[in-house]
Amino acid sequence: MRPFIARLARQTGQSGWVANTASGLSIAIEGNADLQQQFLYRLNNDAPPLAVIASQTISQQPLAHFSDFQIKASAVDGSKSAFVLPDIAICPDCLSDMLNPQSRFYRYPFTSCSQCGPRYSIMLSQPYDRERTTMAGFKYCADCEHEYQAADNRRFHAQTIVCSHCGPALQLLDHEGNTLTENDILLAAGDYLRAGKILAVKGIGGFQLLADATNQEAIERLRIRKHRPQKPFALMVADLAAAQALCFINDLEQQALSSYAAPIVLLKRRSGTPIADTVAPESDLLGVMLAYSPLHHLLLHDVGAPLVATSGNRHNEPICINNDQAFEQLTGIADYFLMHNRPILRPLDDSIVRLIGDNITVLRRARGYVPTPITLKSALPDMLAVGGQLKNTVAVSHGKQILLSQHLGDLDSAATQQQFDATIVDLHGFYQIEPIKIMHDLHRDYASSHSAERLAHVNPPLKTAAVQHHYAHILSCMAEHNLEPPLLGIAWDGSGLGSDNTLWGGEFLRLHAKGFQRYGHFRPFALPGGYKAIQEPRRTALGMLYEILADRAFDRNGLGFSEPELQLLRSALSKHINCPRTTSVGRIFDAVSSLLGLCQINNYEGQAAMALENCAAKASQSGAFYDFQITDTEPLIIDWQLMLEQLLDDIQHLSTPIIADKFHNTLAEILLTVAKRAGEKSVVLSGGCFQNALLVEKILSRLKTAGFTVVCHEKIPPNDGGLALGQLYATKYIG
Repeated sequence: MRPFIARLARQTGQSGWVANTASGLSIAIEGNADLQQQFLYRLNNDAPPLAVIASQTISQQPLAHFSDFQIKASAVDGSKSAFVLPDIAICPDCLSDMLNPQSRFYRYPFTSCSQCGPRYSIMLSQPYDRERTTMAGFKYCADCEHEYQAADNRRFHAQTIVCSHCGPALQLLDHEGNTLTENDILLAAGDYLRAGKILAVKGIGGFQLLADATNQEAIERLRIRKHRPQKPFALMVADLAAAQALCFINDLEQQALSSYAAPIVLLKRRSGTPIADTVAPESDLLGVMLAYSPLHHLLLHDVGAPLVATSGNRHNEPICINNDQAFEQLTGIADYFLMHNRPILRPLDDSIVRLIGDNITVLRRARGYVPTPITLKSALPDMLAVGGQLKNTVAVSHGKQILLSQHLGDLDSAATQQQFDATIVDLHGFYQIEPIKIMHDLHRDYASSHSAERLAHVNPPLKTAAVQHHYAHILSCMAEHNLEPPLLGIAWDGSGLGSDNTLWGGEFLRLHAKGFQRYGHFRPFALPGGYKAIQEPRRTALGMLYEILADRAFDRNGLGFSEPELQLLRSALSKHINCPRTTSVGRIFDAVSSLLGLCQINNYEGQAAMALENCAAKASQSGAFYDFQITDTEPLIIDWQLMLEQLLDDIQHLSTPIIADKFHNTLAEILLTVAKRAGEKSVVLSGGCFQNALLVEKILSRLKTAGFTVVCHEKIPPNDGGLALGQLYATKYIG
C-alpha cells in the first residue's frame, strides 16, 4: 500500500507522508481540496489487488507545509494489527524478468517485487519492514537500492527486493551432506529430477519432496521411503496450460489455481496423461498446484514435466523449515537437498481447496491464506482456542478479528505437539495478545485439551472452558459467515465426544441464543475394537450388521476376517468389550464402502469414504434412495436399518456405482426430511463428511428446491481444522 499511496499522492499533487504503524497505515496529505477528494476516491477504488481497507478514519489538521510526499519510517509502538499479508505467489512481471536473459533478475530464484513474494513466513514482528523479517541479513546492492527508491518502479519500497549480487543463494547437497559445486545448481537439480531422483527443496513455507511425476519407479521409491503406501500425492505444474492438459478445469477452479494463494486444487483428472499411476492410485481426482515461487518455476522449466510436490517431513510430523533439521530428518528419503540461506520462521504447508457446490472450499488452510483474519460484527475479548486432536489449528481473538493459525496436523506425535506449543507462543507474541480464557474441546484426552489445562495451571488467572465438538463445527461456519441463531446445524464427521459422554458424529443441532439442543441423530452402532475400527472399515461394517442381525452378522463374512479374528470379534461384541457406540455418519460411509468391497483397510484418513464418493460419481444420477425411519422422540433418531437391509439386497443384483449413488441420495433425503421437521429456514453444514462434493451437491439441490437457505464453508475447512474458530465464537452464546 505504501508505494501505491506515494505514487497516488504525487499524481494528485499532494504533499505529506505515509507510514506503517503497528495497528495499520497512517497518511497525511496536504494540497488542493478537490484533488484530495480524488485521492480519497482512488485510495478506496484503485488500491492494489490484495489490499483490504477494513476501516478508515479521516480528520482535518492544521497546515504543516510539507515540501514533498515521503514514505516515513514505521512506528513500532501500539497494539498490533490483525491484518498481515500471507505469502504471495510470484507475479507475472517478476516471472517475465526471471525468464528474460536481458534482465538482471534472469534465472534468479528469489525474485520479487511489492506485489509478490514471501510475507508471513519471514516476518519476525509487525509492522512489515525489511528489518523485521528474515531478509534483514541481506543488504541491498546499489542496483536494488536504486529500484527500491524509484517511485515509478514496481519494486519501490519492496521489502523483499534482492538480486544475485545481494540476496539469498542456493546450495546443492547429496544425501551424505557433501556440497556439490555445479556450474549451474538449478540445471543440476533438474538433471537429478529427470534421472528419477528425489529432491528435498526448501520452498516458501518449508521443505518439499519433489520427484518426476511421470516416473513410476521414482514415485514408488518415494512412497516406500515416506511410509505413504496409497495416499495421493499433489502435483506441481509450470502453468495453467499444463494443468489443463492433466485435468478438467472450470472457471472457479481456474481462478483458485491462478490466485495469489496458489493452493493445491482437487480436480477431475483426464485419462491418458503421462502421470504415473502411483501418484493418485484408484482416484479420479488429482491435487494440482501451479508453481508459485521463482525457484519452483525454474525447476519446472528445466525439468519439462509435472512434479510430485509433497510435504518435506517424516510421517505424521511437521514439515522441516531449516537446513539442519531437513538434512537430519529427510536423509533416507531424499537423494539430494536443494537449500538456501533465507530463514523460514513458520512452517506453512501448501493449502488445499476443492470446488464443492458452487464455491471453492478450503480443506487445508495454510500458505497463501494464513494469517488473513475472520472479521466478526462485534468484538470478543482476547482469548485462545486450541482446537481438536486431528487437523489441528489454534486461534486467538482480538477485537473483531479471529486469527486462525496455519494447519498444524494431527497431535499424535511429540514433534507436532511441540509445533503446536510453539505456534501458540508465536501468535501471542506476533499480535501481542494476552488471553483471559482458553477454549478447548469437550474431550479431555485430546493433546490440545491437556495443553489448555496446563497453560491455565501455570497462568492462574486464566480460565478454561470446554465446547462440544459438533457445536464448535457449526459455530465455525457461522463465524465465517457472521451468522446468528436460530438455525439448524448439521454436523456429520468421524466422531467427537458428545455432551452425554458418547461418540457423536451424525448430529442435527438446533442453535439458539444460549447454546444448542440436540434435535436428532443417527441410530448408534458399535465400533468393534474402538480406534481400530477407524483404521479398518470392515470392523465398522460388522458393527452395523451386528446391530440389526446379532449373531447372524457372522454368517456374512465377505469382509476378509480370519476365523480366529471372527471369534474374537464375536466375543467382544456380545460382551460389549472395547466396542464404543457411535452415531457417526463418517463411520457409516466406511461401513458401506467395506460392504461394497471398495475399501476394507484405511491406509490414510478418509480413504474408504473417498472411494465411495468416487464410485458413486460414476453412476447415472437417478435420484433413487433407500428407505429409512425416524422415531418420534426427543431427540429424533434416524434409523438406518431399512437402508442397510435394502442395500445388502441390492448387492446381489445392482452395480456398485448405482448402490453408492443411492446411498448418497439417501443421506440427502434424510437431511431434507429432518430439516423440514425442525422448521428452521436456515441450515448450516459442517464436519468432515461435507468435504464430499457429491454429497453436498445432492443436499444443496434438495434443500434449495424446498426453500431453505443453506450455508456451507468456504474460507474455513469443514473438517477439524475449523474447530478453534468455532470454540472462540461459542463465547458469544455460552460465556
